[in-house]
Amino acid sequence: MGRPDDHPVPSERARALVRGGFDPYVHVAPDFAPRRITDLELARRCLELGLAGFGVMSHYTATHERAAVVNAAVGATVAAGSIVLNHAVGGLNATAVEVAARQGVRFVWLPTVSAPGEVAKVQRAPAGGNVPVWVRFERELRAAGAPPRPVDVLDGDGAPLPELLEVLRVVAAHGLVLNTGHLSRDEILVVVDAALDVGVETIVVTNPEFPSHRLTPAEQVELADRGALLQRALTTPYTGKCTWDEIFAATRAVGARHTVWGSDLGQVFNPPVEDGLALMADRHLQAGFSEQEVVTMAVENTRRLAGVEVRA
Repeated sequence: MGRPDDHPVPSERARALVRGGFDPYVHVAPDFAPRRITDLELARRCLELGLAGFGVMSHYTATHERAAVVNAAVGATVAAGSIVLNHAVGGLNATAVEVAARQGVRFVWLPTVSAPGEVAKVQRAPAGGNVPVWVRFERELRAAGAPPRPVDVLDGDGAPLPELLEVLRVVAAHGLVLNTGHLSRDEILVVVDAALDVGVETIVVTNPEFPSHRLTPAEQVELADRGALLQRALTTPYTGKCTWDEIFAATRAVGARHTVWGSDLGQVFNPPVEDGLALMADRHLQAGFSEQEVVTMAVENTRRLAGVEVRA
């Protein structure tokens, strides 16, 4: 059964299994592009469905103050804020992270749209072609005379930049969650080691099947063995950037204990944001994953990222 916009509807079994889960990775309005739902509307939907909440992710601005306002409006701690260290916030800006930490931020993302590989993608994109909304926005910024610049995390020898280490120390000191963003494969491998060396406890390798920074299952196992969580997003296979079989194979390789879900939803052409975890549950159940594995990836590990107790 489909919806008027032809997206699948989660099963009741899936909805029950992901109840209490937290979606750490969503794009909601207000944002630089149209979104499917506002942060306040999503907070109310989470409360209706028994979900623990969501992390507000913006490529261009910090969201922790906004999350606090949403929580006050609904009378519950549902939204968690993030800061993404793209050029728009000063890149590897330890001062910005320290201030955000003192104001309650939960997630610190390394560069996404400002990652060198993604900046190169903008530069290569054909003029007038069908490009992602963020690529179009990056072009608009350039045309307006405010061009975003790439944010490097490694020096010419492949070693962590001092600015990166400053950021990582702040993340470690405040017990924040570090997300690798859209860094390349080589950058991810170095950054994870650097983060562990300075005491970062929770490291999330974002979208390991995403084309611009795809990691093999063996590389993912290596990162999991070091203590990182591999965060798989619904949108990556749903929009054809990888296959579901690739998601399943990598998940089986690293195991549910080292895998955490995040929908990456919010785009107007994709399913409702609040359906993300349940839709992932349905696909994994159909592929033979157990209910306990689904609960581990959708509830236990996502709540760990949110900093809330795991349900019994």
